Amino acid sequence: MTSYQKRRGKIYDWMAMEGVNLVMIEDFENRRNPAIRWLTGQPGDALLFLSVDKTSLLVPWDINMAMLYADTDAMLPYGDFERQPIKALKGALERLGIPAGTKVEIPGTTSYPRFLNFVNDVSDYDIICREGGVWSEIERCRAIKDESEIKIYQKVSALTDEIIYLLEDQIKSKKLKTESDVAFFIDSEGRKRGCEGTGFDIIAAGPSRSFGIHAFPSFTSENFGGNGFSILDFGLKYAGYTSDVTLTFVSGQLSKVQEKMLSLVDKAYKLALSMMKSGEYARNIAIAVDTYFNRHKRTMPHALGHGIGLEAHEAPSLRSRSDNDWVLEPGMIIAFEPGLYDPVHGGCRLENDVLITKNGAEVLTNSHIVYL
Repeated sequence: MTSYQKRRGKIYDWMAMEGVNLVMIEDFENRRNPAIRWLTGQPGDALLFLSVDKTSLLVPWDINMAMLYADTDAMLPYGDFERQPIKALKGALERLGIPAGTKVEIPGTTSYPRFLNFVNDVSDYDIICREGGVWSEIERCRAIKDESEIKIYQKVSALTDEIIYLLEDQIKSKKLKTESDVAFFIDSEGRKRGCEGTGFDIIAAGPSRSFGIHAFPSFTSENFGGNGFSILDFGLKYAGYTSDVTLTFVSGQLSKVQEKMLSLVDKAYKLALSMMKSGEYARNIAIAVDTYFNRHKRTMPHALGHGIGLEAHEAPSLRSRSDNDWVLEPGMIIAFEPGLYDPVHGGCRLENDVLITKNGAEVLTNSHIVYL
């Protein structure tokens, strides 16, 4: 049994318990959902139908690519349905033999007018569109990586470390001088190593722009690595999964404020890492770091971290909000990133990816403070 079949099996079991006969998952422009890749290996641009009798039907836009990548029981071209989701749903109901009057769940992100179109056009079925539901179950399952996903993360983490070491040498030797030099270098070197690209827009912010949490634009032709703090936030995308690391490059004589900021971020990082263990509430870790910064009259203006996977930001979240009830479990992979920012002195952030294990946390990447 493949990893994809095992993952679909979890959703079939959930469907049986919930009394849902068919689930439709959509991954097209403006309605992206990487769950299709998680369940089949299909990179995107497709509809996926799962029936409670444990049958999967993929309806891809590009069937030639789907035949190369997808692991599914059956496949029909989207063009057979005039590339219309409702017509594809009707075709799936007929192909999979779903009894009239049973529950069919469509994406919870469907707009209300679009939901009404489904209800009116597929009136023989009980169309369900809700928060939670199958989407919450998929999110929960995706948060805990299986063996094949962990192997991918070991690979992408090693590639990320290779790029980090190359970057240090290139920036120290002045071969990379600007933010755009750094960003283009990462993308090029990653693709040379078999990566699909980067998992998100690279953020390369030199001393004049490092005060922002996420600098805008994400990189420019400004100097990188000059006097003060330069922040570099990037992730490599390999086999669909992205790493996520942040380095701070430090150059020149620092002010007392900058020295204090670096020290606080380093200690907050170590505090968070010490709490990363199975059974710990994710919210408690975020509160501990926020409290530490507050004791020193500093505020971190963003959450402590987040899960990573097929998306750069996914469950679980490391944030102090009262609605965060995630508990760390073995198999979760989390990027955590304490940071401080000052409009005069610039910003510094340190981020690494960790795998939660039975014995604590295994740090997968080697991001760090780089002194030039």
